[in-house]
Amino acid sequence: MERASLSNEAHGEERLIRLRLAIHGAVQGVGFRPFVYRCALEAKLTGWVFNGPDGVVIEVEGRRASLETFHTRILNEHPRVARILAASVDWLEPVGFHGFQIRESDAEGLLSVQVLPDLATCPQCRSEVRDPANRRYRYPLTNCTQCGPRFSIIEQLPYDRPSTTMRSFELCPACRAEYEDPANRRFHAQPNACHVCGPQLALWRMPDGEGGAESAPSAPDRHNGACMPTSATVLAEGDAALRGAIAAILAGQIVGVKGLGGFQLICDARNEQAVARLRARKQRPTKPLALMVRDLAMAETLCLVPQEAADLLTSPEAPIVLLRRRDEAGVAPGIAPGNPYLGLMLPTTPLHHLLLDALEAPVVATSGNLTDEPIAIDEYEALQRLTGIADWLLVHNRPLVRPADDSVAMLLGGEPRLLRRARGYAPAPVILQHPAPSILALGAQLKNTIALSVGRQVLLSQHLGDLATPEARTVFGQVVADLMRLYAATPTAIVHDLHPDYFTTTFVQRRGDGVLPESAQVLSVQHHHAHLASCMTEHQVEGLALGIIWDGTGYGLDGTIWGGEFLYGNVAYSQRVAHLRPFLLPGGDAAIREPRRTALALLYAIDGVQAMEWDDLAPLQTFTAHERVVFSRMFQTGAQCVPTSSAGRLFDGVASLLGLCQKVTFEGEAAMMLEYVADPYETVSYPFMLVGSSLDWRPTLIALLADLRRGVAIERISARFHNAMVSSMVAVARMINPPVIVLSGGCFQNRLLAERAVAVLGACGMRTLLHRQVPPNDGGISLGQLAAAAARIEGYTLTEVVRIARSYTFVPGME
Repeated sequence: MERASLSNEAHGEERLIRLRLAIHGAVQGVGFRPFVYRCALEAKLTGWVFNGPDGVVIEVEGRRASLETFHTRILNEHPRVARILAASVDWLEPVGFHGFQIRESDAEGLLSVQVLPDLATCPQCRSEVRDPANRRYRYPLTNCTQCGPRFSIIEQLPYDRPSTTMRSFELCPACRAEYEDPANRRFHAQPNACHVCGPQLALWRMPDGEGGAESAPSAPDRHNGACMPTSATVLAEGDAALRGAIAAILAGQIVGVKGLGGFQLICDARNEQAVARLRARKQRPTKPLALMVRDLAMAETLCLVPQEAADLLTSPEAPIVLLRRRDEAGVAPGIAPGNPYLGLMLPTTPLHHLLLDALEAPVVATSGNLTDEPIAIDEYEALQRLTGIADWLLVHNRPLVRPADDSVAMLLGGEPRLLRRARGYAPAPVILQHPAPSILALGAQLKNTIALSVGRQVLLSQHLGDLATPEARTVFGQVVADLMRLYAATPTAIVHDLHPDYFTTTFVQRRGDGVLPESAQVLSVQHHHAHLASCMTEHQVEGLALGIIWDGTGYGLDGTIWGGEFLYGNVAYSQRVAHLRPFLLPGGDAAIREPRRTALALLYAIDGVQAMEWDDLAPLQTFTAHERVVFSRMFQTGAQCVPTSSAGRLFDGVASLLGLCQKVTFEGEAAMMLEYVADPYETVSYPFMLVGSSLDWRPTLIALLADLRRGVAIERISARFHNAMVSSMVAVARMINPPVIVLSGGCFQNRLLAERAVAVLGACGMRTLLHRQVPPNDGGISLGQLAAAAARIEGYTLTEVVRIARSYTFVPGME
């Protein structure tokens, strides 16, 4: 934005003037200043550039035409990994600069600069690591301004080496020369290092590891002191450690590898025994395991890789991407049982590239943790927490400040969609349309993330996972404190989910045991409204929208469990205008783990206790006569039954009725099986009824059961059920006729459901939006909480929402 201008008199283009540029965004630690330096020298301009707490500030003097060309180059030709959010321009009188300088960073002022996420190895660094003539040949922690650790090693802003965990590694003369040369791509690359001066590898044998000394090189006579364990055995250091880890993986053993944002558990993906052993130790019976492959050529031997997926795999963010597997994919059956997709990623560090180059085969690369615990980031922590899981640890002594698990993405409608937002993306912000006060949003109980507003930026934490274990809750508290400290923020408002029993709610009530400011205003935002606000905020939708919010569980305004909701409103408030017909969940959370219980509930809703005798149905065959009597009594009395309108549970129950899944070992397992079996070419839809504000799914299930008993293929039955669910969306949307529709909630991770909904609603002339920057699941809740709170603080009221939505509302309930 140009804020001032000097008048051009006759021959004004010949006089010297000064241009001041303030660049805001992810512009530190990405080679931005050397880029500016080169542009200034090429244009023969004088002045300076420095890193400030708000971004990069530039002042240059020269002729107007040269400065305008310089300005255009800065905005359009900047380093690929830089992200410019805003640029302010001032035209000033010259002051007589001599030469062009890169000045020291300014640490004063508001800390609103973006912290860049950790980035996968760039092509230049990969080439150096593989070049025997290069001094960084086989150095596994090679990086430059275009790649390597950022978020995981920074301790405070601005981003300079003394503010990172690399401050204890003194640069050798060769690295120092690179670091100080503005023409070098490693100019002020804060983690810059090499074999001589940088962190080093070590291979540790775990106390109860299966590996023996014969499967790795002997330990050296002298250890460098950087990675000395207390209860493990040091088998090798440096390149010998890397070769020892390779030998262990080829021998079928499990190696914990310290990556960009923490430990990964790695084993040979072709070895079914190794995969089974990893599953048993990690306590992960059936949930798919991610694979790391050497390059795109190897990826294409396992999966179909469209160009959009190839671009995503090779991007600096380098997430795990879910891709349809080939029938002949040469990996162990236990990688993703019954799943037509594989999660693939490319190597993210030189260490991983060297591993995959030597192995010449895909490896499992899953989070370094016990299921439901946070990943380990410190080698001594890993030594304690991964004992009994990993046989070896391949560690290095570059400390990590915070965990960042691997991100997960999929292609939906031909576009990348995030399912887990972590390494490569966090803490990149989502931009608000208007500045917000300092607000901290604590997210949900599952797939937790937190969010902090700084001006127009909503800074989103990395994926923290489920807050069910003491370890996860400890990390949650640490990340809350860390984000506030990093941005020197004292929130004036704190937002949490409406559920009274969520850990985030009790955390606020305790003021985080001293972490949260006592003076902050506390607000609660209903779970499904947060989903609506999240998607609207991503797309900067102002005014009103219809949110179709379908997920597994969310605490409703009436005290029941919601999950099949149609909300009409704005970012601040919404009103429930329709919902799926509620049913009873016997045993509450137990029904989440056992879809067969949900199937019983659906049958009871159709035909009462008589349905308990429908012995031809798969779920009934898994219950004893006594169990059926017990459940019948529970349904009739309501004892230990929780009412819910959950779409997620409805999908689970249908999967059970079709005999696909009676018990699950991870969230969404039954619904995934129902999606994967569906015939994508089936066009028939089962009926349903819209009764008041309630979408009655009973006619759908009656027709479904009739097909099942007639022997119709379950592929067609599943597709017809999906089609019915989409038709129900259209019915409500036509009733409301909203200006825009947003789809959010975990159910929209279902590719078939989401793509078909967008297509059918679009064919009806309705603008329909899906998430892009944050996941549709609970990983996006914190963004919606913050946006809703900001809008309410700014004075938005319920009046407009109530006035417009009231005519569609038959059941009380406003958020």
